[in-house]
Amino acid sequence: MTEKKRIKIVGTGFYVPDQILTNADLEKMVDTSDEWITSRSGIKERHIARADQATSDMCLEAARRAIRNAHLEPSDIDMIIVTTVTPDQPLPSTACFVQAGLGLPNIPAFDIAAACTGFIYGLAVGEGMILSGAARRVLLLSAEMLTKVTNWKDRSTCVLFGDGAGAAILEESRDESGLLSVFLGADGSLSQLLYIPAGGTRSPASVQTVAENHHTIIMKGNEVFKYAVKRMGESAESALKKAGLTKDQVDVFIPHQANIRIIEAVGDRLKIPREKVYINIERYGNVSAATIPIAIHELRQLKRFKPGSVMLMCAFGGGFTWGAATYRW
Repeated sequence: MTEKKRIKIVGTGFYVPDQILTNADLEKMVDTSDEWITSRSGIKERHIARADQATSDMCLEAARRAIRNAHLEPSDIDMIIVTTVTPDQPLPSTACFVQAGLGLPNIPAFDIAAACTGFIYGLAVGEGMILSGAARRVLLLSAEMLTKVTNWKDRSTCVLFGDGAGAAILEESRDESGLLSVFLGADGSLSQLLYIPAGGTRSPASVQTVAENHHTIIMKGNEVFKYAVKRMGESAESALKKAGLTKDQVDVFIPHQANIRIIEAVGDRLKIPREKVYINIERYGNVSAATIPIAIHELRQLKRFKPGSVMLMCAFGGGFTWGAATYRW
């Protein structure tokens, strides 16, 4: 029986802006406290982009670091996928700006909008592109600049988000390591629980939409929490089943870093020991699609992955979208 073809990650990198916004800083901006933010979200600080930075700028730095990490040259990349809901501008795609920045004319470049689940959606698309022969080596970037679409007067959301980009370089695996399974889902009927009302064709930008903060994130936190825990847990179980794995075989679990309570609730639902759950939300906040690739790079640097280690990752985001994947190092 022929071994199933799969893809693997051969390089990783990430970038976060230099400026840090702490909980103490937020205490001076809105009616909140470090204790309130930490107890409800697990966040202590988040990185904030400069006014002159755009999402593609973060992507470019993360891309260059991943290319160096993989001991490659930019010319070794033949497709770019960017997952983001905070693009530089509506047209063209952020991926096209990255392509130009890397000096790679003519290769395919496009964006995916799947919110916080973007990296997992990107893995699925990258896998299809490589195994179909459409690409040999894919640069997958997940980046968000959420602080530029945050309502800084809304204390329930402004404490949550940060900016950052994560990168992974994908190619076909020549051994047993690599992506074992992916499970994806979505439910557009729940879109108004987490969304940005204006800026598209439904509600184009106007003086009124700007005045009413309709270009910023609106979230019904309690409802999002309920669905996130349910769908992240279900998708993780489905990805494990597709890979023929059990929870006991998971060595490292990377949940989307949205909220410490969600992370702990999903881990408890899956009965994965806390020591196997990777958490870095206290340093970055919720950077949406970038959370998982940032965590993967940190874990590689910490040498937490051994040959044969099994990683489980899952995420949930606006759309709603959700997904999970299993990976063997």
